[in-house]
Amino acid sequence: MRPHVMITVAASLALALAGTAAQAGGYRPPRNALGQPDLSGLWTNSSLTMLQRPPIFKALVATDAEAAMMEAGFKKLVGDIVSTGPVDPAAPAPAVVKEAPQADFLEMDLHLARIDGQMRSSWIVEPADGRLPFTDAGRKAAKDANAETFDGPEGRPLSERCLTAVGSPEGPPMMNSGFNANYLITQSPGYVTIEIEMNHDLRVIRMDDRRHIPAAMRPWLGDSVGWWEGDTLVVETTNLHDTYVSSLGGGFAYSPQGRLTERFTRTAKDRLLYEFTVDDPAMFKQAWRAQMPMRPAAGPIYEYACHEGNYSLANALSGARAEERVAAAAPTTSKPTETKP
Repeated sequence: MRPHVMITVAASLALALAGTAAQAGGYRPPRNALGQPDLSGLWTNSSLTMLQRPPIFKALVATDAEAAMMEAGFKKLVGDIVSTGPVDPAAPAPAVVKEAPQADFLEMDLHLARIDGQMRSSWIVEPADGRLPFTDAGRKAAKDANAETFDGPEGRPLSERCLTAVGSPEGPPMMNSGFNANYLITQSPGYVTIEIEMNHDLRVIRMDDRRHIPAAMRPWLGDSVGWWEGDTLVVETTNLHDTYVSSLGGGFAYSPQGRLTERFTRTAKDRLLYEFTVDDPAMFKQAWRAQMPMRPAAGPIYEYACHEGNYSLANALSGARAEERVAAAAPTTSKPTETKP
């Protein structure tokens, strides 16, 4: 028997014996040539739902009225940034240009995401209030990670330096962003890879060895190992970098002890359920859990031309130096010294 046939038979037997909730629900995902549930293809998690539950919602499942209020408010907030169609070149120019024209647009589904047909008010499902259960240290770490300085390039945000992407679509966990929220999943012997369109990050998940790299090594996207539990791909990530995981509505930072467990389950031909649990006692009072639906994207994945050494970074720092020179040259004023009569 050829080696690849043996792999296929073994994988098929393991999957048949395991059984999952997805199978119990009546859907059995297709198998690839390795006998694995086929998760491959281009997916997107674009939606208006946030990691944490905004105050306008009363529960995990949003009402029609709450959803309409959220969607209307967000559309008003983004205003002209939301592309509504091509600009008519024959239209007369405005008399006064108040600001620079918007050269890009939000590639975003301006609706709440649905899981099992229900609109979700937050990705977080535990705790029940849909909020991050910060410890004092976790809240401080999130605040410090968001602090910006202009002392040098190292003080600028990682996304501005093109080390991580805007809105943390690469995560992990992989957050929904306002644009480029596309993911290409590829399965091969020994590995599952996830290419993230924004910043061209690539998550490489090892499937044959659950041992993690030494604790002193902390890559930008952590160290991920995976395995199959029935029809579900389970991914455990440790060695997480202490970068800020941003999200609509606020994010968080990891400690060196942080551990992320993700679960990918194809629940329908056009649905992939993405679940994750963050366990980090230094940052959170309890482990918290979230769910996010992903759906097929038309594609293809486009180039995301972010790079270090761009004009924006140099201009931000030179502008700060110019402001400092102006401040240093400004005359100082002091109150006259009072003398007693």
